[in-house]
Amino acid sequence: MPGLGEFAGQVLHAAEYRSPAPFAGRRVVVVGAGNSAVQIATELAGTARVTLSTRLPVKFAAQRILGRDLTRTGLDAAPLGRLLGSPPAQPVLDDGRYRAALAAGRPVRRPMFAGADGVKLIWPDGEREEMDAIVLATGYGPDLPYLTGLDGALDGDGSPRHHEGLAIGVPGPAFVGLEWRRSLSSNSLRGVGRDAERVARRLASHVARQ
Repeated sequence: MPGLGEFAGQVLHAAEYRSPAPFAGRRVVVVGAGNSAVQIATELAGTARVTLSTRLPVKFAAQRILGRDLTRTGLDAAPLGRLLGSPPAQPVLDDGRYRAALAAGRPVRRPMFAGADGVKLIWPDGEREEMDAIVLATGYGPDLPYLTGLDGALDGDGSPRHHEGLAIGVPGPAFVGLEWRRSLSSNSLRGVGRDAERVARRLASHVARQ
């Protein structure tokens, strides 16, 4: 995140956000282009002046397909992760309200700011704008330093090497909650439980064979 160490206003993560009430009338930037970022920014825009700051334009996918919610079509749980050499960024699932909100400028979308100076953010065009708060909704990446001693457990970027959640080349470890670990929903609350159950069955089968 560029220059946030120089920002003197309030900084919080999406997991700390509870409601728009404390931000009423304030100037807020939400950082991120995923579901949480867009949903939080849209909700905040009802009571605050909000900018959604992203590196790339927001991508949307229909929440409903042929009249059915995506979670009920089977696509949400389809094991597509194994087919993706380079998993794409996940789109914002939308029933139309979030696309319409951004189109109306509530919130306003701008490219990622270049830095900060006190309570002012510096935009790529050089404009300096005073902000009260920044909400970080940028997701997460694997942080598994305790596996660095296991030869072959991690890729060069620190991501775990696995096949549908089971570690490759290292007996024992398994992973859940990773983006596209198995399906579109693998890194979400609606999918991680399903993936954990599958991994647990495979591990139990492995132990039983020992």
